[in-house]
Amino acid sequence: MAKKTLIVQDTPITVIKRGEEDYIYLTDMLQAKDGDFFVTDWLRNRNTLEYIGIWEKVYNPDFNYGEFATIRNQAGLNSFKISVKEFVSRTNAISLQAKAGRYGGTYAHKDIAFEFAMWISPEFKIFIVKEFQRLKEEEQKAIGWSAKRELSKINYHIHTDAVRANLVPDEVDAYHSSLIYAEEADVLNVALFGITAKEWRDANPDKKGNMRDYATINQLICLSNMEYPEREPNTFENRNNTVRNLNAVFINEGIPQRDRLHKLNKIAIQQMTVLEDVGNRKLLK
Repeated sequence: MAKKTLIVQDTPITVIKRGEEDYIYLTDMLQAKDGDFFVTDWLRNRNTLEYIGIWEKVYNPDFNYGEFATIRNQAGLNSFKISVKEFVSRTNAISLQAKAGRYGGTYAHKDIAFEFAMWISPEFKIFIVKEFQRLKEEEQKAIGWSAKRELSKINYHIHTDAVRANLVPDEVDAYHSSLIYAEEADVLNVALFGITAKEWRDANPDKKGNMRDYATINQLICLSNMEYPEREPNTFENRNNTVRNLNAVFINEGIPQRDRLHKLNKIAIQQMTVLEDVGNRKLLK
């Protein structure tokens, strides 16, 4: 539970988050009140109930206004008394919260807590509002610092050639262009990763699996577009897969392996450039 503390006229007051909303600990606020005073004394007051009822009507579509009307009509009677727990249970209110266990006690949405502060004293209300605003300003500064840090990281990735060079394939070099590959998988490996499976294993003897196990999601997407099908296109489904897989199309067109390699390499460069650009733009957002 996210918890922060306000210091109001030497009184520490707990603030917690409930979803996106701030709730203030009324039990702490009572320490600033001279004499015996209880939350139930405040809650039984008709003006208090009117204010809470209007607030709930505005912010809480599930508020049981019929049950609330019954409670409100009893306000002012000497015999009338209601706990926060009972009030919440009967009306489905969200403005108040009775918690048990750690940090147990009565919490109120900040809008309600500020009204509760008025019961303690007008001066106390002014100081708690001021301290709460200071807390919010500090939180905004922290958010701004975090956003600037993330933006700096994004900017670094966008402008770093080293990162881009590791993700977007280089053009096939003369050495690999001259080789004839026993497996079509190595044609794809060289087109996308720039090396054969054996070259990767020799360079990474301590790693398990193969280079594809260490590929990024964008590299795997690109690879799936170029992948050679494992089965013959003897079904309608497999024929569709063949159409979608570029290397199979090039093979069916009788394009020599060296020319296919260069075509696939250019496609890999183009697709990875697009995929990485999309990723950067999403990260920026």
